[in-house]
Formats: sequence, C-alpha cells, structure tokens
Amino acid sequence: MRGAHRNTAKTWVRVVFRRRLLISFLILFQVGFLLALVGGSGRTFRYVSWSLNVLSILVCLSILNKKEKSAYKLTWIFLILMVPLFGGILYIFFRSQSNPRKLRRQISRANALCRPHFRLAQDALPALIQAGEACIPQVRYLQEYAGFPVYSRTQCRYFNSGEAFYTELLAELEKAERYIFLEFFILRQGKMLHTILDILEQKARQGLDVRLIYDDLGCFMSVPSNYQDYLARRGVRCMVFNPFKPILSSLQNNRDHRKIVSIDGKTAFTGGINLGDEYINSYKKYGHWKDSAVMLRGEAAWSLTLIFLHMWNLGRAAEDKPLAFYPWTDGPCPVPSDGYVQPYADSPIDDENVGEHVYIQIINNAKKYVYINTPYLVVDDNLLSALSLAAKSGVDVRIITPHRWDKWVVQILSRSYYRQLIAAGVKIYEYTAGFNHSKTFVSDDKVATVGTTNLDYRSLYLHFECGVWVYQNRIVREVKEDFLRTIPVSQRITLADCSRNAPLKFMQNVFKLIAPLM
Repeated sequence: MRGAHRNTAKTWVRVVFRRRLLISFLILFQVGFLLALVGGSGRTFRYVSWSLNVLSILVCLSILNKKEKSAYKLTWIFLILMVPLFGGILYIFFRSQSNPRKLRRQISRANALCRPHFRLAQDALPALIQAGEACIPQVRYLQEYAGFPVYSRTQCRYFNSGEAFYTELLAELEKAERYIFLEFFILRQGKMLHTILDILEQKARQGLDVRLIYDDLGCFMSVPSNYQDYLARRGVRCMVFNPFKPILSSLQNNRDHRKIVSIDGKTAFTGGINLGDEYINSYKKYGHWKDSAVMLRGEAAWSLTLIFLHMWNLGRAAEDKPLAFYPWTDGPCPVPSDGYVQPYADSPIDDENVGEHVYIQIINNAKKYVYINTPYLVVDDNLLSALSLAAKSGVDVRIITPHRWDKWVVQILSRSYYRQLIAAGVKIYEYTAGFNHSKTFVSDDKVATVGTTNLDYRSLYLHFECGVWVYQNRIVREVKEDFLRTIPVSQRITLADCSRNAPLKFMQNVFKLIAPLM
C-alpha cells in the first residue's frame, strides 16, 4: 500500500509539472509578444510609440476616476509613468477580464437564492438593541447592510492549534448523517488530507452528500489538474474555483481563500487552517506552525453552510435550494445560547470590504486593548490610521506576526510598516518558534473575530474570505489567553530593530510602492 501511494504521488508530480510548464510557457509568450510590439523600429515604431503614450495618458485618467483604493491608483500610475510605452497596455491586459459581467450576474443570482435564508425567525438583534450594547453599529452593519445576521443559539469552541482542530474535525466528520461540505484554499497530499478523504469516501458510500470546493491557484503546485476526477471516483462531488488560465487577467487575482467545513448544517468550522500536514505540525515546513480555528454548533453553523452553498451555486445550471439543507425543520434550534455569534463573508466582486470593516470597527471601538494575530502586515492608510490612532489614544495595541516567514518578499514588506506603527505606540512581536498563520482579533474582553482574512491587500480586497465575529462569548477569553501565551515565545520589535540597515530600508520603500500588486 505504501508503495502504491509513492507511485501515485510520482504520477501526480509529473502531471503537475507538465501543466505548470505549459502555463508558464504561454504566459512568457504573451509577455514576449507585448515586448516585441513596443520594441520595433522605424516609422511603424514611431506611430506605435505615439499611440501607446496617448493610451497611457488616457489609462491614467481612467485610473484616477475609478472607485478603488488610493494605493492601487498610486501604484499603477507610478508604474505607467516609469514605462509609458509599456505601462498603459500592460494595465489593459492585466485588468481585462474573461467575463466579469457574467461573474457578477452569477453572484447576484446566488445572492438572491441564499440571502433570504440567513435570517431565522429568532432574530437576536432586538435583544442587543434593548440592552443598549456598544456593539450595535457593528452588528447592524453586518446584518442590515452586508446581509449576515447575528445569532444567539450557538455554542462555540476555539482551537489554538491545527492539531486540536484536526482531532475534533475527524470526530465530527464521523458523526455526519446527511451531508458534509468542505471549502479550502489549499489541499496538500499527506496524512491530514488522506485521512479526511478516507472518511469522506466512507460517508459517500453510506449515501451522504459529500462536496468539496478548492481553489485552483491555491492548489497549483500541490494537486494535478484532474484532481476533481480522482475525488469523484471516491464519491466526493468537487468544484474547482476559478481555474487558472495562462492569460494576463486580474480575474486570476480573485481567489477563494475561505476555509469552511459544514456538517449537516448543525456544526461548522472556519479559521486559518488548510488541509496540509504543515498545519497540524506533522511536517515542519517553517518550524512550529501556529494557527487557529473555531467550531460552531447551532444557528451560526447554518450561516456558514449558506456561505458554502452560495459559492457552490456559482455558474451552475441546476442550483441547490438552500432550505433542502436546513437542519431544524421540526422546530427552532435547540442549542442553548453562548453569547452572540455572527459569521460573515467577503467578496472582491461587490466592492464592499466586509473583512476590513469588521477589523476597523473592532479597533475604533476598543477602550482598553486590541490584540491581533496575523501572518502578514501589509495594510493601507485606513488600517494604519486606525491602529495608530488607537495606540495614541491609550489603547494597548499589540500585533504578533511570524519571525520565520513563508515568503521573504512579504517579510520585507511587512516589516516596512513596523516603523510607523511602533512610533505611534503599537507593540509588535514576531513569533520566534515558527510561522504564525493565525488570524484573530480580540478586544476589551468582549469581542473577538476568528477567520481567514490576513492583514494584507490580497485578503482584504482581492480574495473571497470569511470569519466569525463573537460578542460576550466564552471564547473571547480563550482567544485573549491564547494571544497572551504566545507573547513569551515571541520577540518584541523596537524602532532600533527597524533602522539598522539603510539598503534594506530602501528596498522596503520600493516594495511598499508596489504592495497592492503583491
């Protein structure tokens, strides 16, 4: 059996390599074509040169009038001015979409199908309003505008490691009776994925509806292009999100970065953990992998189920009716309240930065402290200002990032933001035991959020993300205690640490300019 696994792995490596090689060649071909277009000579080149200069000016004017983050505008205009011949046409190629209107129509149709079923008869918002809680603006934003209600009949459990999450996930998967829905950014061959797939295959043979969504780019180097066929043979219905195409298109930037497991609509998980052995420390990729997740049992688990079904229904001719999966048809959810729980999702297509707004409201409402875990710290002026103002106002703002990084460019870029934040009074630590992949906020012993959204441009503005906001819930204390236990195995960064290397500071400033595109 072990030899068969090795042979299968070698076959997949060959398939993955051939696919990646072909795609790389096609991308290089497109870049070469563009360079040849602007690198000609003679009268034709002069006409082309004038035309491309005019095009670049028009593109800059268009960028200035777009409803986008100012950082994106500044980055693109700078790049176009640096290479006026190539910049304008590069922007057009990059921003061209295969069919963005079609995707927007699909999302709108999925919204119409799923949105009415998020709000249950037992609305928890009136109780919060009657109590005059300070969190009401946050809850109203998510419920009334973003469309994600707050629930009270929910029990929560917090996991401060991938190992704890994995153990509980296996136990809950074994209990499934009707369906199992999974949505992940990364699948990686190994103990974790194989064990879960064995359970999914067993459940599928028992007649359960087993489905899996995975992101094609997230799994670009870890599974072959025909992996969905392999899953189908094991009884798992599969959707590959936004298959990667060898074209210069910004649509390829919109990835499904969510991590969701829904079991019968009654129990659900989300957080930072993907299906790969490094997440449970069976494989020491960057030292000890620090991560987090949350399990919901009750009404809020239904919300994560609908978020999954919304993604599953995109582009499908035969759409699922959400009520067919509702678990409490004989009466209200019997799970007792454990405080207030509000799952939420974020989409880059609707121009509403839900994840960022959740974070900013937590920061702005903090009176005593805000503790943050994030693997990346590449933020725009809004978050920089919010964090700095909170610290200057006497709020204890602390951020833990990794000391050992998975991407050296992002490491250099993240550290470029340290100086401004530390100068404002923010305390920044680097987790020295390994890689900190956790994405948590906790504030004032009252509110916390656990989810998939990093503090970087990709997560905040380009990816599909999700999270769980909790208020007056026992896991608020657990998230705080987890953060405080991580401080002793982290190194506090000082201003002196940020000012030692002049060439590095220059490189950081350069990378900062193109941060929105990284």
